[in-house]
Amino acid sequence: MSTRHLTILTGASRGMGLAMAQQLLDAGHDLLCISRKPNEALAAQAKASGLHCEQWAQDLARADTAAANLAFWLQERAGEGYASATLINNAGLIPRIAPLGDIAAADLADALRVGLEAPMLLTGAFLRATAGWSAARKVLNISSGMGRNAMASQAAYCAAKAGMDHFTRCVALEEEQKRNGARVCSLAPGVIDTDMQVQLRSAEPRDFPNLANFQGMKDKGALATPKDAAARVLAYLARPDFGSKPVADVRD
Repeated sequence: MSTRHLTILTGASRGMGLAMAQQLLDAGHDLLCISRKPNEALAAQAKASGLHCEQWAQDLARADTAAANLAFWLQERAGEGYASATLINNAGLIPRIAPLGDIAAADLADALRVGLEAPMLLTGAFLRATAGWSAARKVLNISSGMGRNAMASQAAYCAAKAGMDHFTRCVALEEEQKRNGARVCSLAPGVIDTDMQVQLRSAEPRDFPNLANFQGMKDKGALATPKDAAARVLAYLARPDFGSKPVADVRD
């Protein structure tokens, strides 16, 4: 029985995505990482460990190209004896932090493409290309509490994450009908000290009513490190009951 595992991960070049990629390599997974820029340290870690880690430089605001390439890449492998194949949609984008009417249309479009369109396109490509595989298949969408709680000056990010939650519910219903259907989950990872948090804490007070809350969490040490958050997310992914709740929180 094969013990090889394949994980496809977006947003793997920094923050929690990079920490997940590093921990997956430590666990011996083959990786395909899709990010705007490759990470040299990740490539060096894979080389030193003798593991396969392919990195694609891709702007996920143009995800149709990435989805087409992913489908072809997976079809060429035809399973390759993997015990499991997993897609983790982790990449996200917050546009300028301001009321909706003050954000440029192009910035809104990019945020929704990266945060919602890309996960949907990549999930569709992954499910189609692996439909005939015998491997256990999983899709993990990294959501956010902001997809479940409205916040002023965060319309694009909140909408993208709410959409991610709901399309995951739909896909879960579809995959339940299949013989080797994928297990899917949209998971909120908790509050993490990443570049995105720095962006939120750097907002103009007049534009972001919740600024003090984010500054307070940092001051009180309430933010998880990317490394710790990645470990919790991957532990949730490994749970036997993964996918039993299509929308979940790592703190559940």
